[in-house]
Amino acid sequence: MSAVPKYVKDRPGRRRRNLLAEADVSVVDWKDVDLLRKFISDRGKIRARRVTGLSPTQQKQVAQAIKNAREMALLPYPSSAR
Repeated sequence: MSAVPKYVKDRPGRRRRNLLAEADVSVVDWKDVDLLRKFISDRGKIRARRVTGLSPTQQKQVAQAIKNAREMALLPYPSSAR
């Protein structure tokens, strides 16, 4: 009998694709609103790194760019859940 839990065996591993690598982006720019919209949810929240598939450095760049774009009124702030 194996010590691996059942849910680990049943679910195949699938990595989320890195959108920055596909778009050949080395530095994230806050003015690139079309790219940044891919990293926010429909409520305006920044998606987690495990969802976006970015490296920690890229995720920090994306988060900072989204915050700058929000300050410039290019992207919305998160709306309330109610």
